[in-house]
Amino acid sequence: MTMQGEVKEVQLVEVGPRDGLQNDPTILDVETRVAFITRLVDCGIRRIEAVSFVNDKRVPAMAGAEAVMAALPRREGVSYIGLTLNQRGFDRALACGVDEANYVVCASETFNQRNQGAPRAATLETMHGIARQAADAKLPLSLTVATAFGCPFEGEVDPAIVLDIARQAADAGVREIALADTIGATDPYSVKRLVAMTRAAVPDLQLRCHFHNTRNTGLANAYAAVEAGVTVLDASCAGIGGCPFAPKATGNIGSEDILYMLDRMGIRHGVDLPALIETAKWIEAELGHPTAAQVSKAGLFPKAAE
Repeated sequence: MTMQGEVKEVQLVEVGPRDGLQNDPTILDVETRVAFITRLVDCGIRRIEAVSFVNDKRVPAMAGAEAVMAALPRREGVSYIGLTLNQRGFDRALACGVDEANYVVCASETFNQRNQGAPRAATLETMHGIARQAADAKLPLSLTVATAFGCPFEGEVDPAIVLDIARQAADAGVREIALADTIGATDPYSVKRLVAMTRAAVPDLQLRCHFHNTRNTGLANAYAAVEAGVTVLDASCAGIGGCPFAPKATGNIGSEDILYMLDRMGIRHGVDLPALIETAKWIEAELGHPTAAQVSKAGLFPKAAE
């Protein structure tokens, strides 16, 4: 396990436009979603989960994914990620020119049925076929292991299930695995343990972590992941979000909150934090209700008066 201080740079994957908006009571139109993503790009964020290719009736906030992708600014070094839950979703993602696809398998059988309407084994089988298609298309493919740290219906999740999914993903040619605390159930010790176990099981894959702040442990868990050597973290501008299929779901950790923490730790991230704070205030106004992140409310640490 990596000792504190060895990680020098962390890449933020901004998930606000997808995970942030998908469960919000305010449904934004395509134009506003494109404006949100464009602001995030202007802040210096280079990987953005922009859309999800899901059933519009089940997740109305994510309708118009193709229109969003068609309107996004294409800039060098910026990668737009499309979330897919099944073969149809991946086909849509491939057709509209995403830069990366992110496929999802839930460690919990019950949650997989609720989230994707299919058994976990079938979702994994589909993953293998999608991975072959992605390789043929030279499209980077990542895998999110949802409910990796706990399930609202089944409780504790056996790490052996997570490791089996990770090994299958590695065998399929997936390039990156995200361990997701979908319902904000975990703790820093468990994060370090599962990260270490996953790294031992699939040493050649990039590891990413995705935390929710449902029980106010999200930032502590992100810190634990960095301590364990994770260099890619998901977060959501203004701390918005939550899964529509998770009871009492709340948002991801706020992007501005985690970047402030990294700044104070001396860890590089490449994002204009003051600009991101302004974007968080903007999206809060567009949604029309208070958002959860703290740094956009408190501001940055004040400099001493001259």
